[in-house]
Amino acid sequence: MTYYVYMITNRSRVVLYTGVTNSLESRLWFHANASPESFSKRYKLDRLVYSEEFDTPEDAIAREKEIKHWRRQKKDALVKTVSPRWNDLHDELFGGPIIACHPERSEGPSQSKHRSHRLLSVIN
Repeated sequence: MTYYVYMITNRSRVVLYTGVTNSLESRLWFHANASPESFSKRYKLDRLVYSEEFDTPEDAIAREKEIKHWRRQKKDALVKTVSPRWNDLHDELFGGPIIACHPERSEGPSQSKHRSHRLLSVIN
């Protein structure tokens, strides 16, 4: 299994969120479809600007913690190594922008309709 450390931001790049997951596409979908009270919705985080792959969850978590303790300037420099113009990498990796769904729509990436409907019901 592959584990990912990722960073997402908003249009103005004011907030930079660092996270870890074992399914990058699904995690980004959940950020896009989170409840209005969530951190990612409150700050309109909708752009994947950085990701790294790891073979073990321990390595990914250690890297996430390392990055989270950095000053913003160092994080910005890291993002610029893979996305100098802060482009949304989701487009390149998954063929389009992160999509937010409405409750009447069926499902997120790799999710059954039942699980997706239950998650969307909790979100709204």
